[in-house]
Amino acid sequence: MKHEAILATRGLTRRFGGLVAVNDVDFDVKPGEIHAILGPNGAGKSTLINLLSGEIPPSAGEVCYRGKPIQGKSVRQTARLGIGRSHQKTNIFPRLNCLQNCELAARIHMGGVFASWRSRHRAREVSRRALEVLETCRLTHRAHTPAADMSYGEQRQLQIAMVLATAPTLMLLDEPMAGMGREETDQVADLLASLTDRYTLVLIEHDMDSVFRLADRITVMVDGCVLESGPTEQIRRSEKVRDVYLGRHDEEVTA
Repeated sequence: MKHEAILATRGLTRRFGGLVAVNDVDFDVKPGEIHAILGPNGAGKSTLINLLSGEIPPSAGEVCYRGKPIQGKSVRQTARLGIGRSHQKTNIFPRLNCLQNCELAARIHMGGVFASWRSRHRAREVSRRALEVLETCRLTHRAHTPAADMSYGEQRQLQIAMVLATAPTLMLLDEPMAGMGREETDQVADLLASLTDRYTLVLIEHDMDSVFRLADRITVMVDGCVLESGPTEQIRRSEKVRDVYLGRHDEEVTA
């Protein structure tokens, strides 16, 4: 069915000793949407993303991708299913150029760095994939530029390109616009908006203007629990969300 969830959790919980970082969370993502996760620091947002991507196992509950449980699978296994992940900290190889960064991501996904070198066909496929994602992320002109010589905003775009090089269906993006100025933030927001015809996006982001502009639905977390989840306009107008998290910022954002 068109609106059946591509990703869903039921009763998802993660404990670290006596701390419950994610507490009995029910969460679902529909195909082709941008679903934002909001919440104050310590709300459990990054822990939730780590659970969805397989970086940490749940203490209880279930994660289903395309209707099948995937909790307990490794990061590599989860990635091979079609779930890509970016992190808060820019995770690139600064001495390599853009094309090489994307080729490396594609090689690892397609069976390992050394295996890719042994197959001419695979090497051609890796290069084709890397060039394709650079074009998608508007970095073709930077293909042979060392990553270290690029602006911070371009590096964040490169990180997204590297995720795309792993051929995901669903992308989990942890603060993709963190630390950027307005112009760079708008460029990355435009890029993310352009991806929704081919990918489903889940993002954590603190730039509220971008969230309200991009997101189809929003889930707000507080103290490891879901406070409210629904269409963006519902969250924008929610008194409960405003009181706990948004404050007056909500009133300052234009539609």
